[in-house]
Amino acid sequence: MFINRLLIALCLISCGATSQVLKPAKWSYSAPKSVQVGQEIELIFKATIDKNWYLYSSEFVCDGPTQTSFTFTPHPSYELVGKLIPIKPLDKHDDIFECDLKIFKGTGEFRQKVKVLSAPLKIEGTYEYQVCTDLTGQCVPGDGEFSFTKIKVIGKSTLVPESKPDESEQKPEEEKVQTESNNQPTSAIAVSSPQQWPPITGPVLDPSLKQDANQNQSLWGFFILAFIAGLAALLTPCVFPMIPMTVSFFTGRGTKFQALIYGLSIIFIYTIIGAVLAPLMGPETANHLSTEWIPNLIFFAVFIVFGLSFLGLFEITLPNRFINKVDQQAEKGGLGGVFFMAFTLVLVSFSCTGPLVGSILVSSAGGEVIKPIVGMFGFALAFAIPFTLFAFFPGWLKSLPKSGGWLNTIKVVLGFIEIALAFKFLSIADQAFHWRILDREINLAIWIVITALIGIYLMKGFRMPGDTGKDAEDKTISVLRVSMAIAVFTFLVYLIPGMWGAPLKSLAGYLPPVSTHDFDLISAAKKEKATEICDAPKFAEFLHLPHGINGYFDYKQAMMCARQQNKPLFIDFTGHGCTNCREMEARVWSDPQVLQRLKNDFVVVALYVDDKTVLPENEWYTSTYDNKVKKTIGKQNADLQIAKLNNNAQPFYVIVGLDEHVLVAPKTYDLKAENFVKFLESGKARFKGL
Repeated sequence: MFINRLLIALCLISCGATSQVLKPAKWSYSAPKSVQVGQEIELIFKATIDKNWYLYSSEFVCDGPTQTSFTFTPHPSYELVGKLIPIKPLDKHDDIFECDLKIFKGTGEFRQKVKVLSAPLKIEGTYEYQVCTDLTGQCVPGDGEFSFTKIKVIGKSTLVPESKPDESEQKPEEEKVQTESNNQPTSAIAVSSPQQWPPITGPVLDPSLKQDANQNQSLWGFFILAFIAGLAALLTPCVFPMIPMTVSFFTGRGTKFQALIYGLSIIFIYTIIGAVLAPLMGPETANHLSTEWIPNLIFFAVFIVFGLSFLGLFEITLPNRFINKVDQQAEKGGLGGVFFMAFTLVLVSFSCTGPLVGSILVSSAGGEVIKPIVGMFGFALAFAIPFTLFAFFPGWLKSLPKSGGWLNTIKVVLGFIEIALAFKFLSIADQAFHWRILDREINLAIWIVITALIGIYLMKGFRMPGDTGKDAEDKTISVLRVSMAIAVFTFLVYLIPGMWGAPLKSLAGYLPPVSTHDFDLISAAKKEKATEICDAPKFAEFLHLPHGINGYFDYKQAMMCARQQNKPLFIDFTGHGCTNCREMEARVWSDPQVLQRLKNDFVVVALYVDDKTVLPENEWYTSTYDNKVKKTIGKQNADLQIAKLNNNAQPFYVIVGLDEHVLVAPKTYDLKAENFVKFLESGKARFKGL
């Protein structure tokens, strides 16, 4: 179980192909060029609908499909007259919703009468709609904005209607429908005294508020994990037998100084690998490797291959010709020969160390240039120390256990663990793109089966290809194997309640979120009333907050609500592939003192920095930070964090006031609930001016 937790931590990254953007409906709107005060005019909204698609109308009695609707922003220059009128919609019976609907095919038209009260005339608002096709069963919701601000108000009635938008006066609005977001439109939140606050632009961080980042602790923790992985690599069939061979190389022909150079050479060779890869681990590359579907599927396949190799299906080796050339250099003697002897050890042991080294390198893809170097140094240090010590003190060899079947047992167990961990990479891509092919219960089921196989194997319930000799024939089970089996089966029993929704807090960062669990009896039984917020949050159909917190996933919408409710805004910079984010939610946010404050004292917004949902084109912008166009929810949230807060790590918690100024030093990963309570309380006190 210890090795299980170790490799889980090592394999996780700190913190379908690109879909075509569907545009089934394009909108335009028109109005008279001029009107007299007191006169009624008719606003015309037209939709051009793609072939084989249809648009839902605005009037039918049926729960389910999204009706087309128009929301007008109140203004003293006009008032609405009557209801929105759809022009000649078609009848359609929907078998799924079991009701009669009204739809449009080809084109759709809606009209709204308004009365002009004063000049200047300003008519603005938003619309939402849904288009569907029976060919593929797809439905695409959408929303947009309209604006009539160029209608001339004259002294007498000279009404000149238009049937089409005037290009010189008003450009038709084309709705860009996103593919994967399915975000619901949000009507404007009425903020009292709107002139009181400046436009929303993003958090403002005072330089005096130092970020409470635990980078050094993070690197130390990663170093320790890599060091333990190096020790684990020693207990593999292609490494352990190399220790006596190394000692025999130095006995009688080498000095203690050469033994020291030998150990340092091992460390140098592994560390240089990390140094070469370090420039590739920048923030953009790391985020791409962490969340894009192609890299994660590659990582998934690599771990599966490594796992099958450990199980004995095949052996991963480097070309013998290359190894022989290096070995020939080692035979020349001298310090150069010592170095090539170390190089030979690294190459020969690759089939067993490769999967562990690969896990460390993948885990280091978190945007830190130094992290791959630290990880490889820690692994190499642990790997080199025993070889160096036994070269110094060859008499210690007598105390070593003989190599045998127990080494293959360790290799097989590591193989099962590699396969289990492979699904983490598939899970990250699945969450970032909302494929929903590896929900929490599916991931748990895979882990339960693999854990059971490990336990049965340790109890000699079956053999693997590498299990040969007396150890394999002997049905006697050692106390050590029984102890390991007890630990594995205990872990298995711990996993099983998760199939019914148990939180499994210790694994919260390694499993898909509970919101993806379809058979969640525990959460349903404990369901509480949601927190009151101002308006329906955008993206709520595929993004979620834990523990019944009702909040937002769009910064501007959340800031508007904070101003309306006169509450500080709690920003959670998070990610689908962020292990520590899930662990914080499971262990810290679930604390009653923390949860009560988040639900009652703040407006909460979760900003996913790795979500791949493509936004409508009219919401794209070019970043002032890197001059790149930000098209997705994740890219825009990541840009907000970097450009405004000079930080790109998650989890990252920020409390801002109604003027968007950060109130207290931001908070990072910290599993002590009492510290998080202090953070929230200090933010509240600063907000109230205490």
